[in-house]
Amino acid sequence: MGTIRKIGLACDHAGYRLKEAVKQHLKENGYEVVDFGTDSSESVDYADFAHPLAEAVEQGKLDRGITLCGSGNGISMTANKHPGIRAAICWNEEITRLAREHNDANVCSLPARFLSDEEARQIVDLFLSTGFEGGRHQRRIDKIPHK
Repeated sequence: MGTIRKIGLACDHAGYRLKEAVKQHLKENGYEVVDFGTDSSESVDYADFAHPLAEAVEQGKLDRGITLCGSGNGISMTANKHPGIRAAICWNEEITRLAREHNDANVCSLPARFLSDEEARQIVDLFLSTGFEGGRHQRRIDKIPHK
């Protein structure tokens, strides 16, 4: 993959505040951001926002995606229903690094209720700057889609 420039964001109500902080950080660092919502902290269903983001990543309209919900679990599970998505829940730097290096994750799912703004910024920066190692890891990724 070339330079990472176009990033999609999607969240539910629990992830809204942190999504806004991440969005500002990305824009300040020159990324083009596509925001799939939600647009408030009013209760919504994460799947309504995860599916459109996942489709855009699958279709190559976005370089990567970032999803946020309270635990990171529900929105990640939803995104992973798409065959071309490898969403990883990232809550610290080591997990994030491994998600990229070993799993070629293309969606970073943040547990919004468990991260500070600064932690989220560090995780997002690492997710967007870390490459995939390939090799034996590619063989494993090729086996992910169930046939």
